[in-house]
Amino acid sequence: MITMADSGSFFSADDQAHPAASAAAASFAGLLAKLDYLSPGDIESIRQAYRFADEAHLGQLRKNGDPYITHPIAVAAQCAEWKLDAQALMSALMHDAIEDCGVTKEELVERFGAPVADLVDGLTKLEKLEFDTREQNQAESFRKMLLAMAKDVRVILIKLADRTHNMRTMGDMPRSKWQRISSETLEIYAPIAHRLGLNFTYRELQDLAFRFLHPWRYEVLSKALNKSRNRRRDLISRVQKEVESVFARQGMSVRIMGREKTLYSVYRKMDNKHLSFSQVTDVYGFRIVVPELTDCYTGLGVLHQLYKPLPGKFRDYVAIPKVNGYQSLHTTLIGPFGTNIEFQLRTHAMDVVAESGVAAHWLYKASEPGSDMSQRLGTQWLQSLLDIQQETHDAGEFWDHIKIDLFPDAVYVFTPKSKIMALPRGATVMDFAYAIHSDVGNHTVSARINGEQRPLRTELANGDVVEIITAESAEPNPTWLSFVKTGRARSKIRHYLKTVAQEKSHELGERMLSQALRSEGIAALPAEDGEYHNTWEKLLRFTGNKTRNELLSDIGMGKRIASMVGKKLAVLLSEMGLKPDALLISTERYASGRDESASQGVVTLDGSEGLSVQYASCCKPIPGDRIVGYLGRGEGLVVHAEECPTGKRLLLRDSERFLEVEWADEPVRSFETTVVVTVMNGKGVLARVASSIASAEADITHVDMGDEPAQTATDIRFSVSVRDRQHLADVLRSLKRTTSVIKAQRFKPVKA
Repeated sequence: MITMADSGSFFSADDQAHPAASAAAASFAGLLAKLDYLSPGDIESIRQAYRFADEAHLGQLRKNGDPYITHPIAVAAQCAEWKLDAQALMSALMHDAIEDCGVTKEELVERFGAPVADLVDGLTKLEKLEFDTREQNQAESFRKMLLAMAKDVRVILIKLADRTHNMRTMGDMPRSKWQRISSETLEIYAPIAHRLGLNFTYRELQDLAFRFLHPWRYEVLSKALNKSRNRRRDLISRVQKEVESVFARQGMSVRIMGREKTLYSVYRKMDNKHLSFSQVTDVYGFRIVVPELTDCYTGLGVLHQLYKPLPGKFRDYVAIPKVNGYQSLHTTLIGPFGTNIEFQLRTHAMDVVAESGVAAHWLYKASEPGSDMSQRLGTQWLQSLLDIQQETHDAGEFWDHIKIDLFPDAVYVFTPKSKIMALPRGATVMDFAYAIHSDVGNHTVSARINGEQRPLRTELANGDVVEIITAESAEPNPTWLSFVKTGRARSKIRHYLKTVAQEKSHELGERMLSQALRSEGIAALPAEDGEYHNTWEKLLRFTGNKTRNELLSDIGMGKRIASMVGKKLAVLLSEMGLKPDALLISTERYASGRDESASQGVVTLDGSEGLSVQYASCCKPIPGDRIVGYLGRGEGLVVHAEECPTGKRLLLRDSERFLEVEWADEPVRSFETTVVVTVMNGKGVLARVASSIASAEADITHVDMGDEPAQTATDIRFSVSVRDRQHLADVLRSLKRTTSVIKAQRFKPVKA
């Protein structure tokens, strides 16, 4: 049997407007009528929650003059449409009780139990007095809500119901608030609804936000759509009859529904592609609901026999569902008069999941097909919220990561073992690596895409087979942050870099303070506990640090000067009776011939220092160069060549921030420097030069030929990795012996 949905329910203007429900419609009696799926005991609990909320909001009115309680009732009614349980409905009725009525969480625990109190608390904003700015408060409040949601998805369902009713009644709010609330809805709540598969709510929030963000555009587009609807009525009717007839001849029992693009999606397509309204051809479409999964593909064949498909406009989201669990076949066909019409084919189970997302878990009974899918919806993203939270303590940074993950589109790629993974559009190899496991991402060195070696910043495309190659010694590179797209990858990289930097800075700070203390005649750092505990407490009060480890890290990061801290610590130790060793002072302070103000002891460098030591990019020092160390504020120790103009300028400005550094006898890695090679232009010159560098056992890390047109003599700049000055000399000799090479020399920075 074929049933045709009332096209007016899809194409009427009333559906687009969603006027605010009257107080009578939002009454508690109206809510009770929707609770036939709950037990009498549950309904009685909801009744008690209503009485409590009604009493708490007594005397409060909404902007339109209705009693405030009508809003919580409307929110609960929306939750009842999703068939949420009694605890969720009770929380919906009381969702503003803590924030607006002075009710405490403890009181809710006592009256209604901990689960309900936790739900209400998760919906409650934080006190504004705790923060300096509105943005900071908002970011922290969103983090609280999202973390509560990660533990219990009912939090966000209630919040989305709350936001939907607020948007429906936005017309009663002052116009000054329309912009902020509508922007927030469009940028945050609508994407969250989409991420969780709540497509009906997603579309409604988008249209409502569009209506109040751009009232004039909304009005003009609405009128244009109404006129188009009237003009196309005959076309839609003809397509309905033809599709109905062809399925009847096949003996297939299906349900056919008209579908129309929302105003916002039409506006966004016009805006993104710079189209006029008349150029948007896929405004209308049809949804066909079939009994079984195989009928989706059978129905697709039936449609393709009726109308010709538009090449490149077929999507199979049944075999490979979207990230939020959405399943459907999409095909665009060329209908009567050459009009493009989109058809969607899906089963009833898929249709419920497509419109209700995570809410399908409550709409379905456990025994019905599709319930397993509905229970899994969104769980991967919800879990990622907890992962990101563990590594991101700053609310603003946390929210930045989450917004990155609210991508509406996705690409589907495969592991070498044919496991499908969904990632945001634009995701790179490194996003894929971190999606597998943080250890895989942290130790990634290279990757193969479809069997070919590709850079780590390569963006992935649908159907790519990605293989990650790892090495135990590898670690995250800060440059990865410039191209990763997912919040998970970004938070994992930042967490690793912060942790390692702190550890390395702690080690460096401890070495520097020990050296500074030796210059004051004290042989070693005193222990933190025991008899010196009070000494450390006094020192921390002097520096303003909370812990000894924090102080040492600050010294390593250049936020504290080791010599100053060392002098203060020596004074405190002398007060306890620990006298300086005069011989040690002489040895440390004057053996190298350096004056007192410059001496902080010598720091030995072998290349294993990690992020706490940076080798300046202006002069690129290598072992064998005379070097100096500059304690940059917050960036650790920066090593310059002694003749570097930048280093000399810093020495004149901040001499107290310099300390003596020297190379270890055997550095543990190679160092990068720049070589400028002047060549006679000709065929194969670049290959010969590169071969000469390779023959000297040096690696080329970058080649720069400049943007100027090729000339008879051209400078080529190579970044090469060498062991020391002797190795660099071997490279230069090899280059000078090469045919076509006029000159080869190390690049030196020009004086400013």
